[in-house]
Amino acid sequence: MQATAAEEARYAELQRIALGAARHGDLTTLAPMLDAGLPVNLRDEKGNSLLMLAAYHGEQAAVELLLGHGADPDARNDRQQTPLAGVAFKGHLEVACILLAAGADATADQGGGRTPAMFAAMFGHTDLLTLLNEKSERPRSRMLGLKLTSWARLVSALRRWFVPRKLA
Repeated sequence: MQATAAEEARYAELQRIALGAARHGDLTTLAPMLDAGLPVNLRDEKGNSLLMLAAYHGEQAAVELLLGHGADPDARNDRQQTPLAGVAFKGHLEVACILLAAGADATADQGGGRTPAMFAAMFGHTDLLTLLNEKSERPRSRMLGLKLTSWARLVSALRRWFVPRKLA
């Protein structure tokens, strides 16, 4: 039996609703959908999983819900980025802790040899960088992490220096 065009359109709409619910941390919508059998590793047109969207937007409760339903903590999008890399880019320390506790790879190559720690350093998230360095299993990554921590501090200082200030 094949789905009708109307059924396929409704399923596509339900997918859009689920992706939006993950992005906005709408557990009232997302939880029943997962309980009813919505694929926990559902992806959008860019390959972003529900978990990637929730993590990137700092939605801790949605991240926990999705991981509790078996979401892959290292599911990559079409750009080969993991949820932990998205979190490192945005600086969501608490979400990073949740992902790492669920087994996310702190040293996963995001393409071109870039790691989540490099994203954290690039955007001056020193607390997140420290966490990622602690979770790194590779000695070379830890050494690089020390250099990246210094780099992240410099980036943070430069941002504070160049942020326009209001004159009194």
